[in-house]
Amino acid sequence: MDATSSLAEKMASKTASSNSLDSSSKSSSLGSKHGAENGVLRDTPFAYLEGEEDQDQKNDVTYVCPYRGPVFGALTITNYRLYFRSLPLRDQEPPLVVDVPLGVIARVEKIGGATSRGENSYGIEIFCKDMRNLRFAHKQQNHSRRTVFEKLQANAFPLSYSGKLFAFAHAAAAQPAANANAAAVSAGCDGWAVYEPLAELRRLGVPNDMWRATKLNESYGICDSYPAVWAVPKAASDDFLRRVAQFRSRCRLPVLSWMNPRTQATITRCSQPLVGVSGKRNADDETYLSYIMEANAQSDKLTIMDARPSANAIANKAKGGGYESEDAYKNVEINFLDIHNIHVMRESLRKVKEACYPTTDDSKWQTAIDSTLWLKHIRCILAGAVRIVDKVETMSTSVVVHCSDGWDRTAQLTALSMLLLDPYYRTVRGFEVLIEKEWLSFGHKFQQRIGHGDNKHSDADRSPVFLQFIDSVWQVSHQFSNAFEFNEHFLITIVDHLYSCRFGTFLCNTEAERVADDLKHKTTSLWTHINSSLDQYLNPLFPSFTHGAEPVLRPIASVRAVRLWKGLYCRWNPGLCAPQHGCQRTRELLSKQDQLFKHVNELRLKLNNRSNNMQTTTRLASPMH
Repeated sequence: MDATSSLAEKMASKTASSNSLDSSSKSSSLGSKHGAENGVLRDTPFAYLEGEEDQDQKNDVTYVCPYRGPVFGALTITNYRLYFRSLPLRDQEPPLVVDVPLGVIARVEKIGGATSRGENSYGIEIFCKDMRNLRFAHKQQNHSRRTVFEKLQANAFPLSYSGKLFAFAHAAAAQPAANANAAAVSAGCDGWAVYEPLAELRRLGVPNDMWRATKLNESYGICDSYPAVWAVPKAASDDFLRRVAQFRSRCRLPVLSWMNPRTQATITRCSQPLVGVSGKRNADDETYLSYIMEANAQSDKLTIMDARPSANAIANKAKGGGYESEDAYKNVEINFLDIHNIHVMRESLRKVKEACYPTTDDSKWQTAIDSTLWLKHIRCILAGAVRIVDKVETMSTSVVVHCSDGWDRTAQLTALSMLLLDPYYRTVRGFEVLIEKEWLSFGHKFQQRIGHGDNKHSDADRSPVFLQFIDSVWQVSHQFSNAFEFNEHFLITIVDHLYSCRFGTFLCNTEAERVADDLKHKTTSLWTHINSSLDQYLNPLFPSFTHGAEPVLRPIASVRAVRLWKGLYCRWNPGLCAPQHGCQRTRELLSKQDQLFKHVNELRLKLNNRSNNMQTTTRLASPMH
């Protein structure tokens, strides 16, 4: 018997415990079968996904765990994941499992050289996008490091090696399961059908007397980073819109994001005007903003929320950008929300990682977190969204939101304020629509910000902009625990698959690119995966205690209310994030409550029946007069 089969038998005799991204990638039994290889079924230590294929396996690798120390075991690399499983030294000892989708990997580095002599000093270090680092030690004499390094490079960064992301292989392999796909579609689980622009506009009451829908950008010729369908003021003709687009950065002119059905106050989004150092004016742009203001009969003012610090907005004039002058734009007030740029946010998250992983100093924990400024940035985003909500809901004033190009901070503010204003976006489907609309269709550059499949880990375009939005949503859900249909697991699943490259949802930079790459037919949507197993993502408090959803949420955006999301950032550090069973316990208590309510209703029914019987008996026994 060779070493490989012996190892497989040892592993198959154990029960797996995995920290993989979702339940479908876990194996309930190590003897799970996967496909056929040369006509022979093979035993595997985990359940392979459709399209997942082995690339390399090493049986003499040591995982240098920062908490348990060096652990000897087997390392498997597929075209989707890195999987390590330890060989327990004692029969009752549970194995240690590391299961990492390759899309999560930011960079891979070799450590040690031919002259390295220290124990576990020769191997590979892996830096991940999800706050952890992994180190694997190899024996120099086995020459196993080179092939592992090459396979990781080729499969974690396929776009840098003329390859394709796993999402395409995953969907292609699943195509023969046509019946299952048809069943999912008929059950309303098809993620690509979640968002339909015209249907969402109709939900908002568009078209109406003041707003219309247009497919002017259907071929993405006016603005290649905008969606095909826009909602714009009815007074603006298509030719007029073309002229307005020329005065906005990247041609991202103001278009509708949301409308208050009661007051007609709106949220529109755009990029900065091209005023430059000389303070250029554009009559069409000025008129267009007046159309947006006049479409709201409740107010004779228009508020512009510029996400940037004022100093940054002024500095952009030197690059041809800038901001609207209150002298040029009549009845307009401008507010700067002091949210910093992508480079500041990237550095802030790097410091959070240093504070949370792998070790922490309890005596300096709070100081370390404060020094990252991460919570300050989250607070600024929340405060900006609350200011937008106040203008739209309390003052009935329409708001225009922009930053520089309108695809980063603008998306954070519009999406978060819409979530606070509209209970629909706090449901599972509504939140999916919100992401599809405000982030995906309006051109947040997911490919550049996340770096899907490329090895340019030091690219200045990378930044945790979308992560900050999800963090902000978690902050609100923490303050309003019964206002959201979804739970924390739902948000973490979205973050995990933001990186995994298993689904097509977050691939590419724009709607135009996704259409050109035919992602709708060549990849699977994350929402299909989530909507086909909704129970695990639902908030048990939502249906039991919400008697009519709160129409508007106003979270506290202060230092005392904003806290570090340990369930996400600290989940790999056992000293900071103990296993959370609160959601399951809540479900159990609510189930018991339902049983008690049912029992109470049964007792009331019996009591009423007994009372009615007694009344009938009394009437029959009464003397006749």
